[in-house]
Amino acid sequence: METNFGYSDIVMDHFTNPRNVLKTPEEEYAPSGVGMVGNPTCGDMMKIWIKVDDTERINDLKWKTFGCASAIGSTSMMSVMVTENGGMKVDDALKLKPEDIMNRLGGLPSIKIHCSVLGDKALRAAIYDYFRRIGQAGRIEEKSATVICECLNVTDHEIEEQVLEGVSDFETLQERTKISTGCSKCRPKAMELLEHYRAKYFG
Repeated sequence: METNFGYSDIVMDHFTNPRNVLKTPEEEYAPSGVGMVGNPTCGDMMKIWIKVDDTERINDLKWKTFGCASAIGSTSMMSVMVTENGGMKVDDALKLKPEDIMNRLGGLPSIKIHCSVLGDKALRAAIYDYFRRIGQAGRIEEKSATVICECLNVTDHEIEEQVLEGVSDFETLQERTKISTGCSKCRPKAMELLEHYRAKYFG
């Protein structure tokens, strides 16, 4: 497949002709849920609006972003995946992974993989907002953090978040979180979690 600046033709198609971008005023859209996330590292911001029908299918999804080609292309593709064939059930949409979106796109440059998670994270936030609006906040998955590095108080949530922001090696993880710069006893567990989250989100 021909590429443009490392992007597949499918990514370029969704970048130059993005699907399901919100073009009407937000107050006129009347969403069932709204989610917004930002990535201070690269400056990307993402906002997603969803409409959920009586069978809990996401029958419409709109989005806007201040982001790069990867963020635009991956979110455009995600919006198609979530709404095609009558729409995904919200519980199935919560299981959608960045890897699934990247596979449909034909891949992304490795340095841009972290941008592809913006839409995924904003979608999850929008679904959780929908749960709150219908009085079912108990369906929101709240994970308690576990301290991995006791010297620097670094948790498993922080490692997971760094992976979602594009960290792929232990040296970068250590640089950003300072994990295992004290007694270093946590290093094996931290490396294990790094690989676990990379496999979980990116295959």
